[in-house]
Amino acid sequence: MQLTPGETNLDALLRTMEPVLHPEVYVFCTVPLGSPLLVTPVATFREVEGVTLIVSATEAAQAGLTAVYPCRWITLNVHSSLEAVGFLARITGLLAAHGISVNLVSGYYHDHLFVPAERAEEVMQLLGTLRG
Repeated sequence: MQLTPGETNLDALLRTMEPVLHPEVYVFCTVPLGSPLLVTPVATFREVEGVTLIVSATEAAQAGLTAVYPCRWITLNVHSSLEAVGFLARITGLLAAHGISVNLVSGYYHDHLFVPAERAEEVMQLLGTLRG
């Protein structure tokens, strides 16, 4: 399987991105290193203090996990290169100008935004303004 590197042109990235708002509410949790996972996270990150999990709020509650930052997940459907310059800066700058926090995760194919649940629709509208 040959992997393609993705788009690096900022104008093309902004013009062709198709943000998709996932329906569930997600939360951030942490568990000690080496703990068995009782949930199926959409993302994990290993830190010295423990493993950060991004998981649906429903699943976190069912597993009895302490959760913070109720958020919605937005996937930017454009195959962005991991070496693209300025794409996420434009997005985070726009959100910062509107007082909206964002936590980003970059995958091989797409970038993913986790934004406050109560402002997700507003973020979708703002992202539309970047598409031109």
